[in-house]
Amino acid sequence: MATEDHTNKKRKRRGLRAKHRKKPHDHKLTIPSSSSSHKEIKPSKPSNFLDKMKARLSGGHFRMLNEKLYTCTGNEALKYFKENPTLFDKYHVGYQEQMSHWPELPVNTIIKWLKDRDSSLVVADFGCGDARLAKSVKNKVYSIDLVSSDPSVIACDMSKTPLDSSSVDVAVFCLSLMGTDFPSYLMEAHRVLKPSGMLLIAEVKSRFDTNTGGAEPEKFARAICELGFSTRDKV
Repeated sequence: MATEDHTNKKRKRRGLRAKHRKKPHDHKLTIPSSSSSHKEIKPSKPSNFLDKMKARLSGGHFRMLNEKLYTCTGNEALKYFKENPTLFDKYHVGYQEQMSHWPELPVNTIIKWLKDRDSSLVVADFGCGDARLAKSVKNKVYSIDLVSSDPSVIACDMSKTPLDSSSVDVAVFCLSLMGTDFPSYLMEAHRVLKPSGMLLIAEVKSRFDTNTGGAEPEKFARAICELGFSTRDKV
């Protein structure tokens, strides 16, 4: 399942079915002026100014952290945020601010998808953030992320989760295929999925725009299939 950013309206969704009889291999994806005394002095609005400045600083911090997450391995990101746990919170504050400007949130599309299906399906939410998915559905959801102060979230390297093999029905990556080794996250999803399990991916459309250095959608899908999945739906 692939979803574009706020500059693009259309969304893409990919549903991929796991084929567990094929052993996954290690594949790389290339993918105011002063006033005189006789004039009325209008009160300034420092709170608005400060809010705007804070928003700019927050946005800049978010972009810096976002860039780091995309250019390091999962293990490096885990070590970095464990050493600086407050930065992970700041990242998610910035993330929520960015999401507030989007016309539609990708996670809401996934929530609707799950609500339209049997609530007995077990879900693994890789890169869960604030665990909104788990809080919005009746399903059993394993919320997974690098670092979290929420005890319901499994904090770990997403390529090495503590979940049992063939234990979940749906694996979700909602804007969380980050890092130079993100194919290892998909291999981990393949391991924990049941043979008939579903892999749902939501990503910004720019990641599949070849004009801006993104991966070709068909090549991306083929690379994932080489990890042991089969393409089922594209929206």
